[in-house]
Amino acid sequence: MTVSPNDQHRTDPSGVLNLLDDLIAKARAAGADAADAVLFDSASVSLAQRLGKTEKLERSESGDLGLRVFVGKRQAIVSSTDRSAKALGELVERAIAMARVVPEDGFAGIADPEQLSRSWPDLDICDTEEPSSETLIERARIAEEAAMAVEGVTNSEGADASWSRSTIAIAASNGFAGSYGVSRQSLSASVIVGTGTGMERDYDYDSKVYGADLRDAAEIGREAGERAVRRLNPRRVKSCKVPVFFDPRVSRGLLGHLTGAISGPSIARGTSFLKDKMGQRIFAPSITIIDDPHVKRGLRSRPFDAEGVEVTRRTLIEDGVLTTWLLDLRSARQLGLQTTGHAARGTSGPPGPAPANVYMAAGKRSRADMLAEIKDGFYVTDLMGMGVNGVTGDYSRGAGGFWIENGQLAYPVNEITIAGNLKDMFLNMEAADDLELRFGMDAPTVRIDGMTIAGM
Repeated sequence: MTVSPNDQHRTDPSGVLNLLDDLIAKARAAGADAADAVLFDSASVSLAQRLGKTEKLERSESGDLGLRVFVGKRQAIVSSTDRSAKALGELVERAIAMARVVPEDGFAGIADPEQLSRSWPDLDICDTEEPSSETLIERARIAEEAAMAVEGVTNSEGADASWSRSTIAIAASNGFAGSYGVSRQSLSASVIVGTGTGMERDYDYDSKVYGADLRDAAEIGREAGERAVRRLNPRRVKSCKVPVFFDPRVSRGLLGHLTGAISGPSIARGTSFLKDKMGQRIFAPSITIIDDPHVKRGLRSRPFDAEGVEVTRRTLIEDGVLTTWLLDLRSARQLGLQTTGHAARGTSGPPGPAPANVYMAAGKRSRADMLAEIKDGFYVTDLMGMGVNGVTGDYSRGAGGFWIENGQLAYPVNEITIAGNLKDMFLNMEAADDLELRFGMDAPTVRIDGMTIAGM
């Protein structure tokens, strides 16, 4: 099933697209050569409980819109939560006045009509049913009780359940108009094991578009408790250079480093360690990485980008080779290229590139088979700090996890640092076969040989 922009106008029960159309028309009448506008309407409920008692139950609703106007090559952006006729009239006046005095930006501008998305699939990314407070309370209760029932758990940091739904609408003077809804439901539990200076904590969580797709609450709680118990009595290890495994809970962070490094603005400024690597092998030949905005019920799926441009599935890394940058209109013009449809934006700033659902394809070997080869190594389950240099690729982060001895996870380890350079890490990477698409940015267990462990 596909939906066209004209259909969107006919099925605009809340009138948000008509509101944006009117706002753009006022901007054009006031002297703007071009304009676009974006609107967000959101509602959310969040529940937190600890040791069986509800500590927080909050509901919030918000609405915000932003107007961007162009006078020649000058642009200005203003936002407002007030949608009265008087407020919107003043919004247009402020935007035009600002645009007339700011410096020119030769790369700014809205999409050409031929770049616009004309139809899009139904991605099923909005659950229209809002869960009751009782449902959220029950989910949190079950998760916390299951976590506390795990032998060795001594205390709870609590369980959280939440729901949110948003309407996103975009319109522009080039004729584009589209809107869609997104929803999310989440559940988490966090517990403590041990006492005094020997305490350790861990957690588990899940997040889905539909509440019916959430993992079982008791399973989430048990996993949180069992993860925490496995961390008891950690040891320190000596500094060395060994193979390092990244658990799926942390391996997806490596994809974030990649997408940041291939973001158009970083490439245009020359501030990325991958700035000269287009078309070259930057990963091991076995690695393929996909960006797919059309995943059904995907947490980061979208029918079009924030500039109304068509979005499509792209292979970012194919057999280890870098194939594309992530571009919005402005960064594409800077680089003399075409936008890749990755624009995202809020109401108070211009668009910028952002990935959709990104995942590393599963490898051919199991995690157990990959571990079996390791005499000494480190299995990472937690990372701390932000020690990643996007200009040089240098990587250094605090870590916790398990030491590997003779192919087995032998004992917990904490208070160490793992270090390397992302260029080398990517080239020495192997993916296991345990990929699960859970969070919108996903990777299987990953093995990287030759990383430095800084310990005792």
